[in-house]
Amino acid sequence: VGGDGTLRGAHAIAEEIERRNENISIIGIPKTIDNDIPYCAKSFGFETAFSKAVEAVQTAHSEAFGYNYGVVLIKLMGRDSGFIAANTSLACPDVNFVLIPEVPFTLEGEKGLLRSLERRLETQKEEGRHPHSVIVVAEGAGQNLMHNSKKEKDASGNVRYDDIGSFLKDEIQAYFRDRLPISLKYIEPSYLIRSLPANPHDSIFCYYLADHAVHAAMAGKTDMMVGYWNGHFTHVPLEVVIQEKKRINIHGEFWRQVLFSTGQPCDMFSP
Repeated sequence: VGGDGTLRGAHAIAEEIERRNENISIIGIPKTIDNDIPYCAKSFGFETAFSKAVEAVQTAHSEAFGYNYGVVLIKLMGRDSGFIAANTSLACPDVNFVLIPEVPFTLEGEKGLLRSLERRLETQKEEGRHPHSVIVVAEGAGQNLMHNSKKEKDASGNVRYDDIGSFLKDEIQAYFRDRLPISLKYIEPSYLIRSLPANPHDSIFCYYLADHAVHAAMAGKTDMMVGYWNGHFTHVPLEVVIQEKKRINIHGEFWRQVLFSTGQPCDMFSP
């Protein structure tokens, strides 16, 4: 039960069991709130996590709106895939910018994030509206902007990413210091969005995953994961699952709807 690291380990165990000719089934169940497991439309806990993230963003918007030139920056989980950040932003129309790992973005220049944010605040002021903004960033976004050459790895072999949240907070403060009197708040819900009881929909989904996993094992299947695709539970070889990570299709309808909801400029993103 776990994400790509756990499933990679499960595959290695299954291979060793086969080498020893043991009669043991290894069945994987997808579990990661990043929702980045391929051939699986969603992993359990994802809906619960991004629902909680929506609450955090709604609170953040109230905070931003409470100040003249109020800006709130929220960093959400998502190392290599921006599903939490993008789904949260689509569910919460108060988000004005969402930054995800799948789409490199520029910081400086007329089309960069900083100038785009400034332009939004200026336009609101000129139109007699209350100038404020909410920015959501996934933890894996914008890594190219920080130029980390060390690429240290954690105990699981994953590259340690630089803190994009703190980086953007400092960059935004520095940019607006002599431009607009913004009031910037930085929020990082972090593990609070995943360390909570599953919502009813996720609870039912867990039941189905467990049921299909047991049936697969009792049928003699092994070295596979129970997936969920196009409304059907599937058996996916672990060897296939660990080859890649699922990422947002930035040319698909979902990302287009996210951009339409936030209203952020498309040309803010690097080619």
